[in-house]
Amino acid sequence: MKSEAFNYSDGADHFIGHLAWDETLDGPQPSVLIAPAFGGLSDFERARAEELAALGYVAIAVDYYGNGKRAGSPEEAQALMGTLQADRKILARRMVAACDAAKALPQVDAGRIGAMGYCLGGKAVLDLARTGADIRACASLHGVYDRPNFETETIHASVLVLHGWDDPLAPPEALQALAAELSAHCADWQVLGFGHTGHAFTNPNAQDRDGGMMYDARATARAWEALTGFLAETLQN
Repeated sequence: MKSEAFNYSDGADHFIGHLAWDETLDGPQPSVLIAPAFGGLSDFERARAEELAALGYVAIAVDYYGNGKRAGSPEEAQALMGTLQADRKILARRMVAACDAAKALPQVDAGRIGAMGYCLGGKAVLDLARTGADIRACASLHGVYDRPNFETETIHASVLVLHGWDDPLAPPEALQALAAELSAHCADWQVLGFGHTGHAFTNPNAQDRDGGMMYDARATARAWEALTGFLAETLQN
């Protein structure tokens, strides 16, 4: 297994992600972008990249904020996220830049690209799909579903939404609105909901039960099984 920093750009803005792949595999392989939670790229996403690389994917954990920046506090994370939330076109453009950079790698099969994301990252990969990007798979894990400030194009990706039913950031009406949007724009979509499960359920550091943000080991295991099956179905052929 090999991993290294992944440098790419969006115009004058420079980004540093994390690239992991199995260099012993022959020929171009499918690739999966991993979009992080609102704090920015962390060891959590790097670990998921390593796990996906072990399954035969060229995995790229992406950078939202530039130069690999990670927030040093929840307050800074909110401020950084606010700049992207204020104009979702910026977030979508940065995801497209990461996708284009992945497709240009010699070890990547540009026709077999997927994207997955956690929390803000779930929003980010949905926004990537909403641009009409040429990707096969889009998976949102405890994402946020509000519509962006641009029109949804035809979504070419198959979409998987892994959802904590008690997520305070994505109440049932938000999920219903997303379902209506996907029905209008996406030919293949599915939702898997986890009962008695809140936001950030895959993050072991999420320990705010009263705030609706709590790690759930069982939901995490079920989500990973669903995710890896979905990626195999959409990318491994």
